[in-house]
Amino acid sequence: MDAVSYPRPEVVQFFDEHLIPLRVKSDAKPLAEPFTVKWTPTLVTLDWRGEEHHRTVGFLPPEELIPSLMLGLGRSHFEQDEWAKAINIWERLLTQYPDSSAAPEATYFSGIARYKESKNVEMLKNVSRVLKGKYPTSPWTKRASVYQLL
Repeated sequence: MDAVSYPRPEVVQFFDEHLIPLRVKSDAKPLAEPFTVKWTPTLVTLDWRGEEHHRTVGFLPPEELIPSLMLGLGRSHFEQDEWAKAINIWERLLTQYPDSSAAPEATYFSGIARYKESKNVEMLKNVSRVLKGKYPTSPWTKRASVYQLL
């Protein structure tokens, strides 16, 4: 990714604004061991406590890298019950990168976060409908399909 994704201005800007990058060789001891880094590149999104919230393994072009990182940031907020912050990040992802491979998962978790924030079951039903319409073959659509039964 050094030659293609990382030097791109939009990637540099995203890192500068949202992340504190740390590069560790996959065989570096002891840092690589707790995160089970076995292949490069492995990108692990951690919170301030060092807890993992998202991971990608392998090359991602810029148009997939940024949405993947956004997905990880949203997951970090989601797993800390910061629903509004998670929703905000995922909505930006869906606006800026609607065709990315991260979009169906962002759609799914955005709907879950909206439900957790409101306790309104219609949020779950709606996310199922949206996924079915926009991403019919996604595994996230299958996971959300049961919400239509509520």
